[in-house]
Amino acid sequence: MDIQGAGPGWLSGILEPFKLVRPLQQLGGEHDLNFRGSTASGDIIVKAMRPGADVDFVQAQCAAIASALTKDPDLPLPQPLGLANGALWQTVQDDAGHSRIVWVQKALRGIAMGDAGPQPPAVLTELGSYAARLDLAMQDFVLKSGAAADKWNLLEAGWIKNHFDILEGERRKLVEAIAAEFEKLLPSLSTLPVQTLHNDFNDYNILVAPKLTEPTQITGIIDFGDMANAPRICGLAIAGAYAVLDQEKPEQALAALVAGYHAVSPLSAEEIDLIWPLLRMRLAVSVVNSTIEMTERPDDAYIVISQAPAWRFLENRAVEGELMGARLRRACGLPVTDQAQKICDWLDRRRGSFAPVIGIDLDDAGTVSLAVQDSILPQNPFALRADEARHLTGLEEGVISLGRYGEPRLIYTDPAFRKGPWKASPRRTMHMGIDIFAPAGQPVHAPLAGRVAMLAYRASPLDYGGVVILEHRTDAGDVFYALYGHLDPAVSESLKVGDEVAAGAEFAALGAPQGNGGWEPHLHFQLALTLDGMGHDWPGVADPDDWFLWQALCPNPAALLNLPDERVACEILDTQAVLAERKTRFASNVKLSYRRPVTFLRGWRHHLFDERGRPYLDAYNNVPHVGHAHPRIRAVASEQLARMNSNTRYLHPAQIKLAQRLTAKLPPELEICFFVNSGSEANELALRLARAASGGYDIITPDHGYHGNTTGAIDISAYKFNRPGMSGRKPWVHLVDVADDYRGRFRRDDPQRALHYAQQIDAALDEIRQNGGRLAGFIAETFPSVGGQIIPPEGYLDEVYQRIRAAGGICIADEVQTGLGRLGDYYFGFEQQKVRPDIVVLGKPLGNGHPVGAVITTREIAERFAQGPEYFSTFGGSNLSCLIASEVLDIVEDEALQENARAMGARLLGGMRELGARHEIIGDVRGFGLFTGLDLVKDRESREPATEVADYVMNRLRDLRILVGREGPQDNILKIRPPLTIEAEDVDMLLDRLDLCLKEAGSALFAAT
Repeated sequence: MDIQGAGPGWLSGILEPFKLVRPLQQLGGEHDLNFRGSTASGDIIVKAMRPGADVDFVQAQCAAIASALTKDPDLPLPQPLGLANGALWQTVQDDAGHSRIVWVQKALRGIAMGDAGPQPPAVLTELGSYAARLDLAMQDFVLKSGAAADKWNLLEAGWIKNHFDILEGERRKLVEAIAAEFEKLLPSLSTLPVQTLHNDFNDYNILVAPKLTEPTQITGIIDFGDMANAPRICGLAIAGAYAVLDQEKPEQALAALVAGYHAVSPLSAEEIDLIWPLLRMRLAVSVVNSTIEMTERPDDAYIVISQAPAWRFLENRAVEGELMGARLRRACGLPVTDQAQKICDWLDRRRGSFAPVIGIDLDDAGTVSLAVQDSILPQNPFALRADEARHLTGLEEGVISLGRYGEPRLIYTDPAFRKGPWKASPRRTMHMGIDIFAPAGQPVHAPLAGRVAMLAYRASPLDYGGVVILEHRTDAGDVFYALYGHLDPAVSESLKVGDEVAAGAEFAALGAPQGNGGWEPHLHFQLALTLDGMGHDWPGVADPDDWFLWQALCPNPAALLNLPDERVACEILDTQAVLAERKTRFASNVKLSYRRPVTFLRGWRHHLFDERGRPYLDAYNNVPHVGHAHPRIRAVASEQLARMNSNTRYLHPAQIKLAQRLTAKLPPELEICFFVNSGSEANELALRLARAASGGYDIITPDHGYHGNTTGAIDISAYKFNRPGMSGRKPWVHLVDVADDYRGRFRRDDPQRALHYAQQIDAALDEIRQNGGRLAGFIAETFPSVGGQIIPPEGYLDEVYQRIRAAGGICIADEVQTGLGRLGDYYFGFEQQKVRPDIVVLGKPLGNGHPVGAVITTREIAERFAQGPEYFSTFGGSNLSCLIASEVLDIVEDEALQENARAMGARLLGGMRELGARHEIIGDVRGFGLFTGLDLVKDRESREPATEVADYVMNRLRDLRILVGREGPQDNILKIRPPLTIEAEDVDMLLDRLDLCLKEAGSALFAAT
């Protein structure tokens, strides 16, 4: 075919045999020209080398790829394709008269990892395994020195010293320090075997196929143009240099990569210790090179494609570089230091022979639990009160007890324990020592001889108070350390650094709260096998996501207390065992949220905490209306349970108060209250009221509605009865469209859409008459939630209610989701629609999750219902339930939660609309207050539902510690409806993380097409 115009004309002849079916697309490249083309048998990559490129350079790449594929045929490498003359390359002249060597490769599927964004640990582990396989496959390949890329060979990286002057200020100092550290490594590097390396596992030379419902796959390793002869650890360090870019947890990302490599081709501890400084040197070479190139070719974006993220990483002081060697060793299953295992073995052998640390035997001491699963301290997991800190154990003064090692606790609430800007950011909760609770003044002794390595008085509230670190040695001379915290401040006057402390010697005393950081008197006793990475603060608590590392650096110190490890080790809830037991005891259709179920043991306001104390932002659960674990609700419930709990057959002022509070918020004709146990029961009762008042039985309701899980509620809930295994629609149920003006049959370009949707009532009424039925009423979620967080067009319900009432029916507003101030501008949803229902239904948000619901109606309807049998719900409207519900209503007012819903809803909706301007997969943003939805689409024109995208985003947000749901007939609408307590920083977190997830999902869709 004629490919004129398909790319540079000078390529026409050489590409003629490939029969291109689409024009060439130019790709990026530092010096060479790269194009992608399509043929009938698949895509190809055309590489036109830089003018003056040596043919040996191309030959070496072809030979290396062929050699690697011979050893490992399953490697995803770009196989060279033969040209018309049978050769793998050919020299042609470009339009400028330059000679270029041109060769063609088989294209690999996928997109560049750099375009897909930072990858999760599982993908990086796979990348590490591919790097190891390629190194093994290239072990015997000999690369001629003339074909090697010396500039990018880490062994030759010292060349950047001649270019420090192109950098300025702190950046120059940083790169100079990295280069100086690198110089110290050269003797160690020179002892390692050298082989041919790909040498450029950067994020644009790795192809991935992101998927929405399956793990991302690595599909290609391309560009052998920077091959070099060097130790294999250099190649792995280069891969790591790009794997960590823009990662929120770069340490874990690098550990995943290295673990993947080690699993295929085991690394020595010496090699592992070189990775971190080599990684930094590679990035230093990259930023220096790009700065040089930028001065020569300022308009070439490819040159600086990694410069900004490289600088961000190098300048990120939060990265724990001192711990990287230990972390990577641990990830590979090796001891964190060369002496670690020997020290632990020695301590175990000596267990029982050490001097008592507080001068008494601890065998009979009790154990106190401060774990998430056992303790309700602190009441507010983001702010430990001073009185709580002084009374942690709840035991009588003087009782000696032990606090456990490895215990996940929520008592560490200072922002210093948090790594990130938000309350739901990762935080340190895992206790790395053993606490010995004893009276203030209790003497502290050295369990064995030691030397004072650090001495301080940390006077800040909830800090260590007086603290001493002793350096100890095993019989073989291996050094380890023990920290003694919360001591009397006088210790800083009686000791100095370097002092020797004899075995059994008293060297300190436990501090009182006024001098020990404000805590109940106790000794925090912690073991450490190294001081590297401990810093000045010496952390006593670890991030649960880093526990695998810290428990190796700071193992259980029980041996030094002459106790068995299990005596003081916390057994954290086994969530997999809980899951297995649930599967045994519960039916399979009792579903869990998320692909990876999450266990929650504590809650506070709009956050939940899992078994290890990890915080999650709850942007989904509307039932805890005024927030999880509200202390006022707890107090009311506790006090009433101490009195009595009975039903509505007996007089009690709580029931009257609740009825008065609810009716005061409603139109005056809605004056009669029925109290029940749930929204489902409330809707059942609403149907009975409507049928008694109208004399009819037939119900009209919007399609895909949901009103509860009782038999009667399911009968009118198309969301349920249209599911597989259900009996379908009953003949007395008549469906109309949900008034969805985004993707329904009448859309926003139709000014009469409200009327058109409402006119469907007429057809339903005709159907009732034709069937010989009689209308009982119309029931709808005022704003359909499971239908997709729908906001009906203005005037819709008014038109509906007119038609229903004209036919003798009753209008029921299901306000379970939308009532009690959630909408911000409106206390109830029907207010937005400017209508007055005949019956209003409320559910468990009324009790903040306590089983209480309400039905409020007119006196006329109630009296017609009263002509039938007595109505009684045994504990519907118990005095306990009514007191709790009244307290919820008071809290909404006292804490201005309706106003908060308005303000935070505006912030959220505004932010989501901004996301919509950046992400094509957002089709619609809708909502009022804290009742919001995102309609996700594959294409904005067709509005094809992006169900898999919604599933991906929902589950990915769960991984990022944010809870949302999804709804709609196609499950493509993200449902966001947090407790009304949500704050600005939480909204900002949600928007930030949502932006990330949508970007990832967009990349996956792009890769799929």
